[in-house]
Amino acid sequence: MNSFIDRLAPQRIVIFRALQLGDMLCSVPALRALRRTAPHAHIALIGLPWAQAFVDRYPALIDELIVFPGATGFPEQREDDSALPAFIDAMRQRAFDLAIQLHGSGGITNDIVCRFGARAYAGFVQPGEIAHSGCFIEWPDMLPEPHRYLALTNAMGAPRESDALSFDLTAQDEADYVSLAAAHGIEAHRLVLIHPGAQLPSRRWPAARFAQVADALAADGWQIGVTGTAAEAELTATVLGLMAAPALHLAGSTSLGSLAALVDRARLVVCNDTGMSHIAAAMRTPSVVVASGSDTRRWAPLDRERHRVLADYPHCRPCAYRVCPYGHECALNIAVPDVVQAARDMLALDRNANPAAPCTLHAARASDVSAHEEVRHVA
Repeated sequence: MNSFIDRLAPQRIVIFRALQLGDMLCSVPALRALRRTAPHAHIALIGLPWAQAFVDRYPALIDELIVFPGATGFPEQREDDSALPAFIDAMRQRAFDLAIQLHGSGGITNDIVCRFGARAYAGFVQPGEIAHSGCFIEWPDMLPEPHRYLALTNAMGAPRESDALSFDLTAQDEADYVSLAAAHGIEAHRLVLIHPGAQLPSRRWPAARFAQVADALAADGWQIGVTGTAAEAELTATVLGLMAAPALHLAGSTSLGSLAALVDRARLVVCNDTGMSHIAAAMRTPSVVVASGSDTRRWAPLDRERHRVLADYPHCRPCAYRVCPYGHECALNIAVPDVVQAARDMLALDRNANPAAPCTLHAARASDVSAHEEVRHVA
């Protein structure tokens, strides 16, 4: 029997997923499955303004970004319904063959997407939600994030090829990394990245604890690089200020592509459960993830050998708060020695890693760095 997509044979597809980087990376396996099944369709993404960088990054999967203007119930941007009627009118004029709600469990998102005037719809519904015509499945609450969206594309008749995240580096990314490495004296063969930021304060392990982990690893001879966005410079500076050992301050120095190239070269990433964790997963770079508040069943990396997740589970988890009102028990119950030991265990498995003397920021000769730059991670 022909599948939903085979019967529809869509030429114009629109996908609603107005979310941040980590969320978008988790949808890449489903986007690959959809493109493989509809290779000639024009696929548009309705997303946040930043997502133009995502569309540019994945031109084989997405052809166009349509910026979502925001609405009540969508906290990723200003919750304002004033532009919504004109936006829906514009979507109706596009006359899409298929509109896919890939944003989340359903509810208000379905109310918006199902007003686009598409020829057919697909997506998720919450238990007890009114039935929608098309290919809708009940929100698979027990699955990891990438598998939720693969469940939908599979139901549509687009079976998965792989559940692995991916992030292909461009020539510009590589050139930007070379400039970054030269400017900061990065020694990739012993580089450990410390990433203390996360969009929500409730998802952040304390900066002082990141500093203690960084000091312990620097004492083992690893070169420490502290990363973050420009907006997180105050947080990353706090980590460096609390450290006794020297470290590279890389916050605000990278684009999305050069950050991924940096992660690709690093021996280890230590971070919160945030977009950086998903970049490490996509680049196949080992990581230690301190998961505060989040649903680890949903968001933890799929490869538990390459990525170590440390989490505590008080009664209030998973957390729905921006700022924890309960004393941040889930974060504070993760001890520094446990994170340090997890990091050391991961680094001990890396045959290409080569630490220097304790607390040495720059040690390698230029020729050594060049030689080690040829090392790449393999899946």
